[in-house]
Amino acid sequence: MHLRLDAEQKALLEAASAAAGASVSTFVLAAATEAAADVLADRRVFVLDEREWRAFDDALTRPPGEVAGLRELLREPTVLDDRDTGTGR
Repeated sequence: MHLRLDAEQKALLEAASAAAGASVSTFVLAAATEAAADVLADRRVFVLDEREWRAFDDALTRPPGEVAGLRELLREPTVLDDRDTGTGR
């Protein structure tokens, strides 16, 4: 992987990696990997307390016809629907 850096960015990364006792490559890879994991964690993992978990579990196990607003939601066109006809592609 190649990065284009200005002199200020390069100096900052060199100083930080030296302070961490790592090479610039090791420091940048570790920081980028941690940032990537954080971004993806927001899309894969969420934490609920006991009350919230019970409500979530209840919503998942309830028959679809009993979920308030679900029928209406599923009738609404989505971004995947053809705008002229209201039908999927």
